[in-house]
Parts: sequence; structure tokens; C-alpha cells
Amino acid sequence: MSSYATVDPTTGETLQTFDTLTDHQVHEVLDRSAEAYRAWRATELSSRAAVLQRVADLYRERSEELAALTTLEMGKPLAESRGEVALAASIYEYYATRGPAYLVDEELEIAGTGTAVVRTEPLGPLVGIMPWNFPWYQVARFAAPNLLLGNTILLKHAPNCPQQALAMAELFTDAGLAPGVYVNVFASNDQVADMIASPVVQGVSLTGSERAGIAVGEVAGRNLKKYVLELGGSDPFLVLASADVDAAVAAAVPGRLFNGGQACTSSKRFIVHADHYDRFVAGLSAGMTGWGMGDPTAEGTKLGPMSSIRARDDLQAQVQDAVDAGAQVHVGGRPGDAPGAWFPPTVLTGVTPQMRAYREELFGPAAVVYRVDTTAEAVRLANDSAYGLAASVFTGDETEAQQVAEDLETGMVWINATSRSAADLPFGGVKRSGVGRELGRFGLEEFCNKKLVRRP
Repeated sequence: MSSYATVDPTTGETLQTFDTLTDHQVHEVLDRSAEAYRAWRATELSSRAAVLQRVADLYRERSEELAALTTLEMGKPLAESRGEVALAASIYEYYATRGPAYLVDEELEIAGTGTAVVRTEPLGPLVGIMPWNFPWYQVARFAAPNLLLGNTILLKHAPNCPQQALAMAELFTDAGLAPGVYVNVFASNDQVADMIASPVVQGVSLTGSERAGIAVGEVAGRNLKKYVLELGGSDPFLVLASADVDAAVAAAVPGRLFNGGQACTSSKRFIVHADHYDRFVAGLSAGMTGWGMGDPTAEGTKLGPMSSIRARDDLQAQVQDAVDAGAQVHVGGRPGDAPGAWFPPTVLTGVTPQMRAYREELFGPAAVVYRVDTTAEAVRLANDSAYGLAASVFTGDETEAQQVAEDLETGMVWINATSRSAADLPFGGVKRSGVGRELGRFGLEEFCNKKLVRRP
């Protein structure tokens, strides 16, 4: 039976299933991608950019229907779904308008006579493995720069958003992309591993879990393929002694609950100076309780269900493990009796290193708050994690802000704000949060051939 299915997260009801590829079809799509690459890389850069601009335009024209699919398949509130579609459109437009300037030949200053130029050229067909939490945005940050470069793409989307995957492929076709340049594949994990290993494929990009990243990295490394891995995060949110605690609370609530808390860069570990601790815990608990959980199709809803019943159960197990070991629940803590993947906003304190919630990413609407006495202690706790994606630092001291930003072991740091993505900002982490960068100029430099052309 196919694992690709639309399952309503508000009820748990399976609405529609989709067939996976046969092994023969896998070989066919590999051949199609390779054939399309020869023509696509030879297409004028201006023409490739024009297709991306048309993609951006279609995202905007179809915003309501695309947003409705996201709300249907993963439970994202409509307002957030519309916002994600708009963000995806901005990424395609960014690479259509700004990207060509990044691909201009670079002349090197060299010793001796003659010239040396570095050209930025495509590599070939790429495999993309994308998650369910931001179905349009995650694909955009991989697909847009690589389509501009001249690479072709075989895209495996998450099994629980097949209708979005199909709508995306249709949109690319309607934008004028030639057949085989972007191919949606409903493939099994074993089939994807075979694709990565194929001589046709030159690289793979995964956004997903740490476990998936290890599996993909192993296959890619064994076959000498370039890879980018954007994995999990357990992002710290530091509230230091000089911080405006009211501003910190106001940022913390959406920072934890945006997208139902199901974002790699959600603020998850709140590390608060003792002077602000009690006030912060009270404010965060009140703010999260009042966030407005309800029907995701209704205007005004801020928090819908989690993406799946399995995701809800995984979060519940992590929270219960902490509670059983002595952590305190200030609000939430247990799902109700309603069918579907509902989980209430939850605030935990008293979490210790022996608990799963200390080491693991809580991928849902649950926050952990820690009390510290000094800035140095806050930084040590923030860095005591296998992850290193993003961090937020709330402080009224600019010198302290710069020093803490330098000391944090993360790929991104936000001062007096929470992490937000934009087309022109590089995205990526360190440690077990992944390898490589996406977006901005950096998104064009991961899957390219920096070719030297030397003339004496």
C-alpha cells in the first residue's frame, strides 16, 4: 500500500492515497532528468530566470488554492499557509531578478601573464528530499537557485502532502518549464537511495530529521555525491539581565507557536536570567494559552492541529517522560479527547539532563524554560546541545549582544528578535543541525562547478 496519502490532521481520516513509482519508472525518470539537463543547461540564463519569475507570479495568482491544500494536508492555519505561499513566491522572484548577477564570471588576480576566470556552472540532475512542515518554502529554497543554475531536479516530497507535490509540479509546467527539468517522484526510501547512487545524479539536498540526514549522507558519501543537509534544531532563546522582558515574552509566544511549533528554527529552549524568570514564565504561559487553537480553515485561528497523530504522540511521549522524572507543567501537557492531532500549548520547567526534553528537539507547541544566574551560564546552557541551527538573544547591551552572538555555536543568531526566513538571508546550521547553506548568494554555490578557465 502506498505511503503517500492525504490525511486530515483535524480528524485523522485518510482522504486520498497515491501510487508510488515502480522500479521501472524510477529508471525512466532518471533518464528523463538526464536528457532534460542537456537542454536546460544550454538554455540562456535570461530565459531560465524568466521561468522562475513566472513561477513566482503563479504562486501569487494561485495563493488561495495552494494555501488551502496546505491547511488540508498538514493543518497549518490559513493565514500562515498564505504567508508561506507568499514567501515561496519571493524566493523564486529573488533568484529570477538577483540571481543572474551572482553567476557572472569572476576574473582572478594572478601572478604572471594571461588571465584566469572562474565560471559558475551547473552539475547535473539533483535529488531533493523535502519535509511536510513548509511544503512550498522548503522546495523553493532548493529548487529556485538550482533551476537558475541549470540543474534539473527530481523532487521527493513528504508522504503526507502529495496533493501539494502534484500542484507544485503542475505549476512548474504551467510556468513553461520543459518536461523533465522538474520531476515530482512518489518514491520509497529505497528507491530514493537508488536514485542518489545512480551515476545520473550529481547531488542531493535533504531537509528533515537528523535520522534521515544520517541515512542520506551515508548513501551520498558512499557514492561520492555532494550533499546539503538541513536538519533539526533545538534553538535557544536567551533573555539576559538587561533585556526588556515584556518584549521578550511578546516575541517568545509566536517564536514557539508559529507553524504549530513545527519548525526547525522555532525557539524551543528559553534560557532566562533569574531577575526575569518568574515574570517570563507567567507571561509565556498566559500568552501560549491564549494563542487561539481551533479550526485551521477558520479565519483568525492561530494554532491548528499538529501535522499527524504520530507527531502528536511523539511529542506527548517526550513531555510525559519529563513529567514522570519531575518536570513541572505550567500549562497544557496532555492532548484532549478530540479526534485528530491536537496538542495544547505547553510550558515545562525543571527539565534536567536526564530527561528526553533536555536533549531532544520538541517538534510541536511545547516550550522548556530554564533559569540561569549569569550570561556565561546562559551561553553554556545554550551550547549544551547536539544541535546548532539558530538562536535568539534578548539584551539591552549592544556589546553583550555581539559577544554572545560570537560565543553561540549556531549557524544563525538573531538579536532582540526570533528567527525568520528571507530570500536574501543565508540559512543553515552547525553540529548535528546539518551541512551546507541555502538562500541568498550561498544557495547558488552548493551544487555548482566552480570551473577555472586559464589563458596564458
